[in-house]
Amino acid sequence: MITTRDHEEAAANRQRDVKARTRRSAGEIARERLLTGMPVTERRLELAGVSTAVLEGGDGPPVLLLHGAAEFAACWMRVIPDLVRAHRVVVPDLPGHGASAVAGDPPDAVRMAAWLGELIERTCASPPALVAHGLGGAIAARFAAGHGDRVARLVLADSLGLGRFRPAPRFTFAMIGVMVRQTEHTQERLFRQCMVDLDGYREQLGERAALLEAYALDRARSPGQKASLRSLMPELGLRLIPPAELVRIAVPTTLIWGRHDRQVRLGVAQAASARYGWPLHVIEYAADDPAAEQPEAFLRALSASLAPVPSSPRRQP
Repeated sequence: MITTRDHEEAAANRQRDVKARTRRSAGEIARERLLTGMPVTERRLELAGVSTAVLEGGDGPPVLLLHGAAEFAACWMRVIPDLVRAHRVVVPDLPGHGASAVAGDPPDAVRMAAWLGELIERTCASPPALVAHGLGGAIAARFAAGHGDRVARLVLADSLGLGRFRPAPRFTFAMIGVMVRQTEHTQERLFRQCMVDLDGYREQLGERAALLEAYALDRARSPGQKASLRSLMPELGLRLIPPAELVRIAVPTTLIWGRHDRQVRLGVAQAASARYGWPLHVIEYAADDPAAEQPEAFLRALSASLAPVPSSPRRQP
C-alpha cells in the first residue's frame, strides 16, 4: 500500500535528482565557457584506466602543466596563451578532477605514475618540461625521480611533498570547512586564504572568475573528486617525499613560490633550494598560486627556468 509518506519521499527524491542534474549542467556550462577563446583544443585519452580530459595547443618544445588539488586544467588559463606562442602545451585534468573520470578504485601512487607516463607517451614527441603546482608538483617530483629519462626539466610551483605539511592555522580551518561542507561560504573562506588579493583577482578576470569559482564548487561536490582526493592527498600530497628520492632527480629543477603562501610556507622552498641546489624564484604579492595571481611574474620566472642550460667550457688539455 502506497502511503502519503511514500509519495512525499518520492517527490523529495525527484527534487534531489533535478537539483543534481542542474548542478552538473551548470558545471558543464561553466567549463565550456571557461574554455571558449582559449588557444587550445580538447580531446579525451584513456590513460591507466582514467578517461582523461586534455587541453593541447601551440608548437615547439613540449611543456606539460599539472594543476593542484581540487583544481582543473583551466586554472592555468592566465599563462596558457603566452606559453603556446613558443611551446607545445599539454594540460590535463588530473584523475578524478575536472572532466577526468576514474574507472574502478581511486588512483594511488603507482597508478598516478603510470597515468603520467602514458600521458607523456601519447602527447609529447620528446621529453617535456614538467611544470606542476601543489599536488601536481608532488606527483611530478616523484615521477622525475624515478623516470628522469622521460622528463627534460622540472618546475615546481608551491609544490606539496618537499616539506612537512604545516599550513597556517587559518588556512587549515578554511580547508577543513570545505572538506566538511562544500558551499559558497566555505569556498569563499578558503579562496581568501589562497590569494593575497582575491577581490583584485576577481576584478582582473571579470566573468571568468565567477565561472572558475562555479566550476570549482561543482567539482568539489562531485563524488569522483572527493574519492580521488581521499586517496591522493594522504599518499602523495601530505606525505613528505624522502630526501633520498628527491636527490635522484637529475634533470634541471627550479622552484617558483608565492611569497605569501599560507599552505606550503616559503621556508619549505628555501630549505629545498639550499639542500638540492635548485634555483628559487619568489613571486611577490602572491600566495599559493602565483600563475593565477601574478601571471606576468610567473611567466618571467618560468621563461628563465626553461632557458637552455649553458654548457660548461671544455678544459684545454
